[in-house]
Order: sequence, then C-alpha cells, then structure tokens
Amino acid sequence: MNGTSEVFSAFAGVAGSPMLSVGLSLAAFLIGHAVCVVLGKPVWLPAILVSAVFLSLAIVALPINYSVYREGANWLMALLGPATVALGVPLFQQMHHIRQMSWPILVVLPVGAMLAVVYTLVIAWALGATPQVLASLAPKSVTAPIAIGITEELGGSVSLMMGALLLTGVIATISVDMLAARLRVSDERIMGFALGLNGHAIGTVRAFEISATAGAFASLGMSLTGLFTALLLPLLFPF
Repeated sequence: MNGTSEVFSAFAGVAGSPMLSVGLSLAAFLIGHAVCVVLGKPVWLPAILVSAVFLSLAIVALPINYSVYREGANWLMALLGPATVALGVPLFQQMHHIRQMSWPILVVLPVGAMLAVVYTLVIAWALGATPQVLASLAPKSVTAPIAIGITEELGGSVSLMMGALLLTGVIATISVDMLAARLRVSDERIMGFALGLNGHAIGTVRAFEISATAGAFASLGMSLTGLFTALLLPLLFPF
C-alpha cells in the first residue's frame, strides 16, 4: 500500500512539471513514427496523426489536466520557430530552381493563400460559426508558429486552431497526392509548392519524402503563405 502511495506521489510531482508533457510528446512522436514505418508510411496516415491520437488517449487516461500538459509542452512549442527558420537551408540549396519559378510563384501564392482563408470562413459562416470559431479556423493553412500568433491576435481558440491545423495538413497531403496522380503532374517543384501552401508542415514533411527539390519548394510555399497570411489576415478579418 505504501509503495502504491509513493508511486502516486511521485507521479503527482512529475505531473506538475514540464517533464511529463515533454516525455509524453516525445513518446507520442516515436510511437507515431514507428507505426507509420511498420505500415509502409502510407500517405493517408501521417505520423503526426497517429501521435496526436496516442497523446489524446494518454491525457484522457492519465490523471493530468490538459491545461497542465499544454503549459509544460510550451518548452517544445518554443522550438517550432527555430525549426521553421531552419527550413531556409534547403531553400538556399534549391535557389536556382526557385529563381526559374519566381513569376509563377508570385502569381499563384496570393490566390492560393486567400482561397484557403476565404472558403474556410464562408463555409463556417454558412454553418453558423461564432466569431471565435471563425477566428480559430481562418489561419488553418498556416504553419503552427505563425498560426498561433494570428489566432491569438484575432481572439480565437488556439486549441481549436491546432485541431483544424492537423486536419488541414492531413487532408491537403492526401488531396495533393491523389490529384497529382490523376492530373499526371510529375513536376516535383509544383507538387512541393502545393503541399507547402495547403498542407503547411505536414505537407512539407511529405514533400521531403518525395525529393529534396519538392521539400525545398514546400518550405517556400509554407513560409510565404505564413508571411502573406500574417500580414493581411488581421487587417481583412474584421470585414
């Protein structure tokens, strides 16, 4: 009996520190990656989706409050910014390809980024979404470090936004793969840019699985979409 009490006391002590949140997050990542490797890395089941499901079940099963987990996980969230900036390395390596596609990129980016916001808001508004829900869904196609800042500025829910972010990345990755095959698009630059623009980090991971060129263009699409949306969405959202 005393041993059980000591175990619960030790767990309570760890639960109040960032150690449990960081440990659960890393364990979820490793499990998600292992499951996807065993299944042959299917496009329809990215590792982050498996990790998110495992982590959700773990938080429900363990005596830990979500707000406590999230506060502890902020240590990992702080690494999202540097990780995004690090994508500048493959961009530099593929700069000669990017210069060749500069005009198509400049034309497609504003249209694609605006459509990603507009169709989301129109559908959600038609279904009767509240202003807070609209603010949470608007940046769903933007990479997490930027989307969090946009959501907080608009007065939305970061938790709801993160859920929409996950679903958007998974659906966009599946859709780009399916449409590229159906439309016979084989240019890795186009596929990569589409994955980054629509699927943010999840799409970028998929692009790097295709090739380094696709990954670099996905990084470019993700970065430019985030920058474009961060500059214009707070100004246009009130209208």
